[in-house]
Amino acid sequence: MEPKRSNITCKRVLLTGFTLCVVLVTKPASAIDIYADPEVIIQNGTAGILRCTFKSNEVVSSSASMTWSFQSNQPDNQFSKAPYTIFYFSHGKGFPGIPEFKERVQFIGDINKRDASIQLSPVQFSDNGTFFCDVKNPPDVQGTPARIELRVVLKESLPASNTTIIVGTVCGALVLLVLIAIAACVVMRMLHSRHDYEGCTSLESVSSQAPKPRKKVESSLDGSRSTSPSGPLQGPVIYAQLDHSGSKNSFHKMEPVVYADIRKN
Repeated sequence: MEPKRSNITCKRVLLTGFTLCVVLVTKPASAIDIYADPEVIIQNGTAGILRCTFKSNEVVSSSASMTWSFQSNQPDNQFSKAPYTIFYFSHGKGFPGIPEFKERVQFIGDINKRDASIQLSPVQFSDNGTFFCDVKNPPDVQGTPARIELRVVLKESLPASNTTIIVGTVCGALVLLVLIAIAACVVMRMLHSRHDYEGCTSLESVSSQAPKPRKKVESSLDGSRSTSPSGPLQGPVIYAQLDHSGSKNSFHKMEPVVYADIRKN
């Protein structure tokens, strides 16, 4: 009984050691992250790009592979039951999938730059559905494929892009600023014109009131003139005063007094 127990114990020890060696020597597979736009809207009959990128902790090698699949959202479409491979890339070469996409799918990315994007041209209404992008970069082989919902619409149904909205907003703001500047210039010009008009009026009133003191001076001059003898200019006037005292020799001759009236025309 003891030899059998020892053999079982030896087998368990050997199995445990082998398991530990496998775990330590073998490198576990790591995950890979794949990114894509959740929804893409493309006009019917044009070329559309389905972008897909990935993040891997390993250096991208020649063994990296990429798979694009498509599943239609139209019940009567033949590809509505399950995803169908439309493009496969491996070892630096691309391989087309089903004939419906063979001539319309083109790889435009760079696997070394972690870009797995493709171009679909021309886009058709039958392409409405879900596209799957899956990338493997051994040993990074575990990852969830990215999903892209493609909507094919007419030109009139295309929504305005964010760039168009931003450009429209900026243009509207510029137009508003220009209108405000023009209005401000007009108001300033009107106020300036009004100020000039009021200045002229005040100057005219001052000029009209300035001669008044002058008139007073002239009136005083006229008054002084009125006190002087009116009429034509007269020469010297000699007055004599007589003495009525009764004596014959009492006549006294007065000094002559000359009055001159000088008038200005």
